[in-house]
Amino acid sequence: MNLTPTQREQGRRNFMKALAGTPALAALAVTSYFRGPVKGGPLRVGFIGTGGQGRALLGVAMPPFVDVRALCDINPAQLKLADAILEKNTLPVPRHYSDWKEMLAKEDLEAVIMAPPLFMHADLAVACLDAGKHVLCEKMMAWDVAGCERMRDAAIRNKRVLEIGYQRFYSPLYTAANDGILQRGLLGEVYHARLAWHRNGNWRRQGAPPSPDYDPSAWGYPTFEHLLNWRLYKKYSRGLFAELGSHLLSIASWVFGAGPEAVYASGGVYRFKDGRESADHVYGTFEYPGGRTAVFSSIESNAFDNYYEMFFGTKGTLILSAEQEAFLFEEGSEGAPTTVAIAAAGPGPVLESTETQPGNRPTDPRAASAATQRFERRTSTKLEIERFAAAVRTGQPLACGPDRAMISARACIRATESLEQRARLAI
Repeated sequence: MNLTPTQREQGRRNFMKALAGTPALAALAVTSYFRGPVKGGPLRVGFIGTGGQGRALLGVAMPPFVDVRALCDINPAQLKLADAILEKNTLPVPRHYSDWKEMLAKEDLEAVIMAPPLFMHADLAVACLDAGKHVLCEKMMAWDVAGCERMRDAAIRNKRVLEIGYQRFYSPLYTAANDGILQRGLLGEVYHARLAWHRNGNWRRQGAPPSPDYDPSAWGYPTFEHLLNWRLYKKYSRGLFAELGSHLLSIASWVFGAGPEAVYASGGVYRFKDGRESADHVYGTFEYPGGRTAVFSSIESNAFDNYYEMFFGTKGTLILSAEQEAFLFEEGSEGAPTTVAIAAAGPGPVLESTETQPGNRPTDPRAASAATQRFERRTSTKLEIERFAAAVRTGQPLACGPDRAMISARACIRATESLEQRARLAI
């Protein structure tokens, strides 16, 4: 998705103009779900999995919403990196564990935030829920549909909150786009969505074991390489559809108000023939009810398009780019999309039209004082953790939840099977 500077400016203004005077504009200013002291105090949480995504969650898990009491990871090097994040945020470093069962037994926890490899999601989440803990689990929900169902059933059985880490459902930008554009019918009838996540690089990670005698076999990894690069092996991962596509597909299903009914996928290991099992290029066509279609591609040979969701309607086109910007175009016009940029924090209005001249700025007073910072993904993750805490403390409903997360999981699991079978499969 490539827009000229003129198109970006026009699309940005179109988007802001469409939101002006609507409640959706106020959604862009949301920086916290809490007002005043948190009822019951911060949620006492432990972390399982402190790799890259675990640390992203840890970096925004802040008082007064959560109190991080313990960290669990089988790789000591990851725990050191997690400690550095807490120290940077001037928070105390909690106790470390390599055994999650020991952590649950010894710590006074109310909830667990977990970001382990995908194949472990179901077993860990169910065990934590059965132990009486609330759970925030990273996406995709589980490696297979049976695992998703076990997680959902355990949450119901134990009357505990279970959320899955699709942070876009907590994004002020996506909320404003959905409420202010899509649900108001400004795009007309939407029959097609284009979803892309393109990168130019090797998904394989490089690193050394934490010690010469480190042996991860007790946790199901025959070598440290399998632990380090678990995303590249079918036993642990569902590849690009699960790790990237499930994010974008969850939004397509949100917009269409239903999950896909069938998928045809293709792809393979085309560039990096280094022993990996997960494809480095995937392409999927997802068929939705009512003649609607979403196409998804993820490649590792070119990053020009970056990543985005694009919705094509009979009256207009909406583009949500890299979780940072939104562009709106009227069908049949020669203009181009406009970008919305949202500050990561702050008490005042948090949106701007960066390149818009003063005479073209929105007249809504909530947009008059522009911030200087684009919307950051971490803002959505912060709000996700806050809402999780609010769901536990006050019963506030989740924005995603297990049922919605299962729609994306089913579709992406089936897409991976379609790729392997080279066949169109019902979902």
